[in-house]
Amino acid sequence: MSGTLAKIAEIEAEMARTQKNKATAHHLGLLKARLAKLRRELITPKGGGGGGPGEGFDVAKTGDARIGFVGFPSVGKSTLLSNLAGVYSEVAAYEFTTLTTVPGVIRYKGAKIQLLDLPGIIEGAKDGKGRGRQVIAVARTCNLILIVLDVLKPLGHKKIIENELEGFGIRLNSKPPNIGYKKKDKGGINLTATCPQSELDAETVKSILAEYKIHNADVTLRSDATADDLIDVVEGNRVYIPCIYVLNKIDQISIEELDIIYKVPHCVPISAHHRWNFDDLLERIWDYLRLVRIYTKPKGQLPDYTSPVVLPDSRTTVEDFCMKIHKNLIKEFKYALVWGSSVKHNPQKVGKDHTLEDEDVIQIVKK
Repeated sequence: MSGTLAKIAEIEAEMARTQKNKATAHHLGLLKARLAKLRRELITPKGGGGGGPGEGFDVAKTGDARIGFVGFPSVGKSTLLSNLAGVYSEVAAYEFTTLTTVPGVIRYKGAKIQLLDLPGIIEGAKDGKGRGRQVIAVARTCNLILIVLDVLKPLGHKKIIENELEGFGIRLNSKPPNIGYKKKDKGGINLTATCPQSELDAETVKSILAEYKIHNADVTLRSDATADDLIDVVEGNRVYIPCIYVLNKIDQISIEELDIIYKVPHCVPISAHHRWNFDDLLERIWDYLRLVRIYTKPKGQLPDYTSPVVLPDSRTTVEDFCMKIHKNLIKEFKYALVWGSSVKHNPQKVGKDHTLEDEDVIQIVKK
């Protein structure tokens, strides 16, 4: 383990020493690729003595969405969690208190949302220190990450936490880079760029791929991409998760300061202790989760508006809806009747490929 850490430190030091310019871009690209490979070794330990990477820190995924809370010790994460969920997570006033995750579940707009405290993602977690590695595995499965910051010292913490998460292949509030990448058996590296590139040239791309022992591939750059973007695509294990910065302890600052914070993107100021501004936070969480609620209607009865079936907005066809209820339902499926904004007539007969929208009402007709 320590060997890898030493190598990482060495490369980071060399990158810090290297001036950034046209001449060194190629070399920096190589170093970045090496760094990404070493980091991957840390996240996924080499096989061997059983146990796997997730001992003692596995949380069953329940509910319709999962939110991870990340933050330095003593910024009020546990207070926020227990006030949001009424979950009682041992709160002590010294550093490093929460060691295991206590999931809490809140119901909001009919959706069951699981809240997880992800303890100890602090400097060094991505280097395998602390309980870092297990926490990361769980963090990667979240639908939304809340970074809880102390409003009095937000920026330093924010940078460190973002760096940590980046090092684990978690990308916050960003889209996957627009790069086409296809491995082949022969034919060398084919590079096509559909727009001017400020950082990547054929040579840099070749050398980054060579670092991964890839000598035959088609690469299409559809946007002005960086070396990091290319590495993300080649690594292929990146997850893209939306993120909200929660600035806690706003009871300790002035109104003027609060006005400034309100203008920062992805930011919600709150006071966990006084429960200020929770409704704003929940509303923002709902926006970022992008969930779609579908109400069910048994034949001859009123729709059940209390417990919607909740789907992620990327998968909202009638078939997805059936799968969510029970995988055998689709075999008996004949057609569905839908009321709501996704159809022209109420009700309308639709097949399994019809895409549903938020708050539609559906009745499944079986064969």
